[in-house]
Amino acid sequence: MEFHHLPVMLRECIDGLDIKPDGIYVDGTVGGAGHSSEIARRLTSGRLLAVDRDPTAVETARERLKGFNATVIKANYSELDRVLSEQGIDSVDGILLDLGVSSHQLDTAERGFSYRLDAPLDMRMSQEGISAKDIVNGWSEKELARIIFEYGEEKYARNIASAIVKCREQKKIDTTGELSEIIKSAVPAKSKREKNPCKRTFQAIRIAVNEELEHLSLALDKAFDALRPGGRLCIITFHSLEDRIVKQRFAAYCRGCECPPDFPVCVCGKKPRGKLINRKPITAGEKELEENRRSSGAKLRIIEKL
Repeated sequence: MEFHHLPVMLRECIDGLDIKPDGIYVDGTVGGAGHSSEIARRLTSGRLLAVDRDPTAVETARERLKGFNATVIKANYSELDRVLSEQGIDSVDGILLDLGVSSHQLDTAERGFSYRLDAPLDMRMSQEGISAKDIVNGWSEKELARIIFEYGEEKYARNIASAIVKCREQKKIDTTGELSEIIKSAVPAKSKREKNPCKRTFQAIRIAVNEELEHLSLALDKAFDALRPGGRLCIITFHSLEDRIVKQRFAAYCRGCECPPDFPVCVCGKKPRGKLINRKPITAGEKELEENRRSSGAKLRIIEKL
């Protein structure tokens, strides 16, 4: 199956990176190489590092970036410091992170990400480590309720966790279809009429499987530290948990003096390390929303290192 993925807010990301033809850039989530291809086309003597934890994405990106001065690397973007060190690079001019799950991962049934396609429970972006099946069948009811509530922001988290545990006592839960039916049985009829009730729980389990929030938190400081003065970090988020982490960390980079307000002069000497390029997050325009359903809910934040 061909790796199909429409890059979200492509023009906005390219503009936000403010690409220099001789610069060094990192796409930390290369996916189908949509963003990477556009970055690479704008480079002359510059260089692109295209990184992804998904081996299928890495294989695809290597094919699609042939002919460009691009190096494709299988790694998690939270390992950016190691990746740069191994490539002999001290600092870069721009970094892009397009978070979340790709269209290809959702549309490929056997990857087990989608609640609309019946397939083995998996959800591993790296295709390594613990799977959704391990979590659904092995974690305690308390832990399941916690992640479904915290990562999925699902108000019926306890009901869903209880239903999962009751069902797995009779038979191991093996497929996305089985999990979907359990979730539907655990929520009120009204909730099922409003929208698919599986979305939040599937998101929560996927985040837990891939440790997405932990990797994002690690990656932010590494990415910002890797930027040269004037370098930019562009991040696309797809849900409030990711966006909150990015917003708060960007605000911290832009914060200067932390002395108490009643001090007549600054004694801490702290100065802002960055400046926001966009005060409010950039969102997809109407045309893109019509053409690319995945762009709905996406937010782009950009910061420049001082």
